[in-house]
Order: sequence, then structure tokens, then C-alpha cells
Amino acid sequence: MYFDSVGKINTNETATLAMNAALEKNIRYIVVASSMGDTAKLLQNSNSINIICVTHANGYPEPGKNEMSQETREELTDLGIKVLTTTHVLSGAERGISKAFSGAYPVEIIAHSLRMFGQGTKVCVEVSIMALDAGLIPYGEPIIAVGGSGKGADTAVIITPSHASTVLETKIHEIICKPNRY
Repeated sequence: MYFDSVGKINTNETATLAMNAALEKNIRYIVVASSMGDTAKLLQNSNSINIICVTHANGYPEPGKNEMSQETREELTDLGIKVLTTTHVLSGAERGISKAFSGAYPVEIIAHSLRMFGQGTKVCVEVSIMALDAGLIPYGEPIIAVGGSGKGADTAVIITPSHASTVLETKIHEIICKPNRY
């Protein structure tokens, strides 16, 4: 599915397409980027699918703070959704170095290259690696990752992530949906 627009307007359909693909292909894990929890809540959790919600790291958008409330974390947990808050694998410390020294570094080049497919594709790769590194999904197993271009979700892919230490071994198998405009 290729959407004519970018962003939140595609969230409901992206969630439905991701869940349908997981059920059709017997995929056991969906990793979803969701800073406030709204997109994660759309993925109706069945007993056969494990949902992992990856939030923005602490300190975004403000030092010492996190966008997702404790109440939302508890609500997601009650729905059977695991919540992961950690450093973003395709930015993190490297972005701080590039800002300080006005340069481009390898991980940022990977992130910018993935954005050629759209911001959501970059997010899908990033959150799937973060979930793998946190031990929330199994190594070597295809999963579905859901991401977006700002608010909401507009991209879903079937991906076998690798660890951050072997990032270039990550494989995107199928694009379930994404915007055709940026």
C-alpha cells in the first residue's frame, strides 16, 4: 500500500495493515514507535502477537523528561504491550558529537540513507534494532516494525533486525505500507 500523504492521517490503516500482515504471515512480534502511546493502543493485541512500544528516549524534547506519562505506560502494560524507552540507535551520542564538531558520522549517514525511503522506514529500522538490543524480540526472526513521519504512523515493514553492533546485517524483507510522497 502506498499512501498519497505523509503522517498521522494514515495511522489507523497502517495499524490494520500491520496486524493483518502479522496474522497472515504468522509473525509473532510487532514493534511500534509511539512517543505518546496512541499508535501502540491501535494495535489490537491478540494472544499470538507480542506488541512492543518504543518511545522517544528520556531527555526528548526536554532534558530529564519523557513525553509518555506513567499513566499511559501502565495502560499499555495492562493491554499486554511492553514499553521500551532507551537511546535511539541511529542518533544518540553520535548526533551530539556531530553537533559539537559540525560533521557527519557513519550512523547518521545510515539514518539519512534510510530516509530516502521515507522517515517512517528509518524509524522502523531504528525501533526494531532497539527492541532487539533490549532483548524484547528474538534474534534472527522476522518481525513487523511500524513507524511514522512525525505524529502517528504511515510505514510498516517486515524486517529481521540485527543488533546495533551489526547494524548492516539488518534485512528489510517487505514494505507493507509507506507514503509515496515526503
